[in-house]
Amino acid sequence: MGIDRLDGRLIELLAEEPRIGVLEASRRLGVARGTAQARLDRLQAKGVVRGFGPDVDPAALGYPVTAFATLEIKQGQGSDVRAHLTTVPEVLELHTITGHGDMLCRLVARSNADLQRVIDLVVGFEGIMRASTAIVMENPVPLRIIPLVRQAAAQGPAAPSPEGSPEEAGPGRR
Repeated sequence: MGIDRLDGRLIELLAEEPRIGVLEASRRLGVARGTAQARLDRLQAKGVVRGFGPDVDPAALGYPVTAFATLEIKQGQGSDVRAHLTTVPEVLELHTITGHGDMLCRLVARSNADLQRVIDLVVGFEGIMRASTAIVMENPVPLRIIPLVRQAAAQGPAAPSPEGSPEEAGPGRR
């Protein structure tokens, strides 16, 4: 799903002020309240906007050490490993990957010594054959989405293919 400039401006406003109401958002964007609400509903329904929760800093919670672990998994054990890793609170993200390793997870810990405990929890599972861990020294570009939103909004929605897909055509429009 592509977004247009109004969608982009709405997402940017919500990112800057997540507690803003739809009425105030519509006022600032110069559109009707119904338009802002319809846009927001569509963005949520399509999965572009996934939530409005607080942006929590693990370091402020007492977990200032961040590391990435590349895991090599035994053949056929991926589901079991995923289930295991969801039980470890210090595993913030898990991605299946190509290249060296099978999974990449972002971990946090209270200290370097505590990181060893977290790694032991992660790799102390039968389905994990090997792990390689890299400790984050600095995060000069934290997770950011707004530059991507601006680019997507400037490019506009993707144009349908010349033939159009059956989903785009709708009933009786093939």
